[in-house]
Amino acid sequence: MIHFGRTALVGAFSMAIAMPALAQDKTEISVSRFFGSCEADYGDVTDASEGRGECGIVTALINEFNATSDKYVAKEEVVEWPGYDQLTARLRNGEPPTISVMHQSILSDYASRDLLMPLGEALEKAGVDLADITDAAREGVTKSGDIYAMPFDTLGWLWHTNTNLMAQADLMQADGIPVMPSSPDEMLAQARQFKEATGKPYLCESSVGGAQGYARTLFTLLYQQDHAFFADPAKIDLSADATRNYIDLFQTLYSEGLSSTNYDYSAATAAFPQGECGIYIMGTWLIDSYQKASTEDGALKNGYYVQPFPQLFGQDGLWSDGHSWVIPRQELSAEQHEAAIAFLTFLWDNNFEWARTGHLPVRKSIIESDAFVALPARERLDRVAAHGKAFPAAVKRQFTVTDVVGEEMQAAVNSQKSADDAIAAAEKRINDMLARAN
Repeated sequence: MIHFGRTALVGAFSMAIAMPALAQDKTEISVSRFFGSCEADYGDVTDASEGRGECGIVTALINEFNATSDKYVAKEEVVEWPGYDQLTARLRNGEPPTISVMHQSILSDYASRDLLMPLGEALEKAGVDLADITDAAREGVTKSGDIYAMPFDTLGWLWHTNTNLMAQADLMQADGIPVMPSSPDEMLAQARQFKEATGKPYLCESSVGGAQGYARTLFTLLYQQDHAFFADPAKIDLSADATRNYIDLFQTLYSEGLSSTNYDYSAATAAFPQGECGIYIMGTWLIDSYQKASTEDGALKNGYYVQPFPQLFGQDGLWSDGHSWVIPRQELSAEQHEAAIAFLTFLWDNNFEWARTGHLPVRKSIIESDAFVALPARERLDRVAAHGKAFPAAVKRQFTVTDVVGEEMQAAVNSQKSADDAIAAAEKRINDMLARAN
């Protein structure tokens, strides 16, 4: 017994030594991402097709990469959205992640300071067909003539609608499509009709700490009024009547109780499927989650319809951005660089799975595929691809610009500042910042 026990201990000890050695045979890289944490639900899922929503799909993608690769392992690092302060600090300290997710709107800030590795040549050598990248995605990741990121998706600003509530307000067409406004006056009339019939606000708004939402809606309506607010990429111009048209519309919605007034992003995102409002203005990333909710018991059951933000003015246009993956500038071994490119190539190969979130894929071949077209509501998202607009690439500090514009528009819409004061403050804050950045 004693001999047997000792032999077992020796064997176990030998295995304990051998197992780390086997693990070390795989080259490890770190992957920093936002999109939330959902280890409890998806920590053991190694088939990306089983993921749901942004968090579930990206977690399953990383798990599948690790489960199917015999050479590499990606260590997931979840950061709080948007995570750029942490990334900048890690770059400053010389300890960046091997790979990081990054909005295309912020790419210029890092690429212009030589903080990112160019990727075009390496991706092409790894078998990525660069000609298959959509025009919008390619423009988003190309800086100074080179590709600095693996594009992941194209985002757009949408009109998520509860058709069960819209039916109560007699705002449904005979073909089952909700009535959509085509002007600010129509939007106000429909909002009043909706509240009169349901007793609920027409819009769910992320009005507490939701500055970026205000900005994205403003940018959408500025594009629709053909106002080039960044004609000079070093100076924002919000002085046109187009900005005041936005403020007047949403200030009226807010003051008449046609929009919710006390939700932050999480509360607004939860309130919509719970039937607390008719429409939620938010992005493509919620489609999969709401589509799932519409198949379950609740206020949204069999009652979810999504389409791009309606055209309220003479020219079509929508706020747009995109996620991408970058390799921050750092010293990598040949094996680590190979592993990083292999991970990015894996994401490229599985771009369809990520597109199930609701985001548009970055591959032309996927957009044209029967599998993508068969996904719910995708036939209605062509306006995002056709009319989605981003800032000119030369505009720096785009994420901060969006935050500042949102903060000042939020103050104007909530009547905490006059329209003139909010516009003047936004222009001064942004233009002072851009003067320092250029």
